Amino acid sequence: MVLEDLDASGFAGRRLRTNVEGMFSCLRWLAHFHARFMGVSPAGLWEVGTYWHLGTRPDELAALTDDALKGAASEIDRILTHAPYPTLVHGDAKLANFCFSNDGNQVAAVDFQYVGGGCGMKDVAYFIGSCLNEDECDAREVTLLDSYFASLRQALHRFRPDLDAAEVEAAWRPLYPVAWTDFHRFLKGWSPQHWKIHDYSERLTHNVVSNLRKTT
Repeated sequence: MVLEDLDASGFAGRRLRTNVEGMFSCLRWLAHFHARFMGVSPAGLWEVGTYWHLGTRPDELAALTDDALKGAASEIDRILTHAPYPTLVHGDAKLANFCFSNDGNQVAAVDFQYVGGGCGMKDVAYFIGSCLNEDECDAREVTLLDSYFASLRQALHRFRPDLDAAEVEAAWRPLYPVAWTDFHRFLKGWSPQHWKIHDYSERLTHNVVSNLRKTT
């Protein structure tokens, strides 16, 4: 085990809230993490990263009263688990788990206990949801996703130049609402009054579930 004092390394900043530029820094870190480990087997790690995935949350699924979402849960999990371009995900990439440089342009991450295999959109959706309220999510979704994929293109050029970054984006971007819906499923079963359960989440979830019904 190797430990590092992130304060001494220049990452002494902790934030309960951040601006868009701070979010860009965190999304850039996630993009580089995902690119660096794209195609790497999660040997010695969780086979499926994140703490909320369906296989670990039977109690929350049983408690879920949203029947449509409950019925779609297995298919949502299957889509994310078998998404193209598998990578490693941080698994708990909330704002509180990022440490900022003094100028806010760089970040370091902590709390790697849920690292495992998965689709990068799970980290991205979870991170954005940890930072923004429903109106901000709606207003900034496209800008934030554009920023993440711009960083992912640069990171893939460095770490995986054999891959077509445009194809990775085409495969992953539509999975953002699916990843959001997956976490929303967990929240509704775990804490139905949680502040992250709002109209934006319900709208994304409705669209995902409706589209799945059309294709199954």
